[in-house]
Amino acid sequence: MPTRRYDDSPGFGSLYARTVKATLRKAEYEPDLDGLTLELPRATVDQDHLTAYREVTGFAAGPALPVTYPHILAFPLHLDLMSDPSFPYKPMGIVHLGNTITQLKPLPMHAEFAITVHSGPERPHPKGTVFEVLSSVSVDDEVVWTDTTTLLSRSSGTPSAHADLLPDPGLEPTAVWDLRANLGRRYAAASGDRNPIHLFKLSAQAFGFPRQIAHGMWAKAASLASIQRSGGLPDAYTVRVDFRKPLLLPSRVTFAHSRLGDFAIYNQEQTTTHLIGQLQPR
Repeated sequence: MPTRRYDDSPGFGSLYARTVKATLRKAEYEPDLDGLTLELPRATVDQDHLTAYREVTGFAAGPALPVTYPHILAFPLHLDLMSDPSFPYKPMGIVHLGNTITQLKPLPMHAEFAITVHSGPERPHPKGTVFEVLSSVSVDDEVVWTDTTTLLSRSSGTPSAHADLLPDPGLEPTAVWDLRANLGRRYAAASGDRNPIHLFKLSAQAFGFPRQIAHGMWAKAASLASIQRSGGLPDAYTVRVDFRKPLLLPSRVTFAHSRLGDFAIYNQEQTTTHLIGQLQPR
């Protein structure tokens, strides 16, 4: 299995240019989903960037990184992987179905991290093919954090395929959030994820949305930040979220969570589920 190593995180300008090119490529390329591992052996945290991320997601300051922040450090490698000629799916138009993070211990924000990214196995889905991008973060050669990003490449699909979904816990709201129209642009500045569907009404309409939508990973981060403020988070845990209906901006939504570790984001009337999450201490 070939490995690509970096001295520094790849720049977003060239990555997005490659992403567009990969989306327009012809179908005759030879894909190899398991053929490439990406490694960034030495990654550090820019403290101003971390502060901006905390502000847009709601995480409080502290000596450890927010549990979702390493996803931001790995995201350039995700883009590089999905825009590589060996990757079997066109990157633009891929649907983000869910994300699972396991934190084995708190990540000190001044540490040096080694990041590894590769693709996981694919499986059939009623609406296409599901695949995963797997990330891990190590400190001093010890894996302390893993991330599974679950994605859907849409096609005719397999109607009989099982779609693995978390059950809706049907929780009562614990908070109401007013989300501004510029939230997608603010999170894009902090995360590097500048997918047009999150930025402006016109750019989102080009992809079939009535207006821009919030990033799924912002919704996960904001949910965990809210739980942290209301009672704290354990040092070691696994947290999975499923992204259901797109969260249009601007909007008012309700957030709910229980002591059992279930949480969710609903629309104001609680007739639409945007996110379902489950947190399990380790």
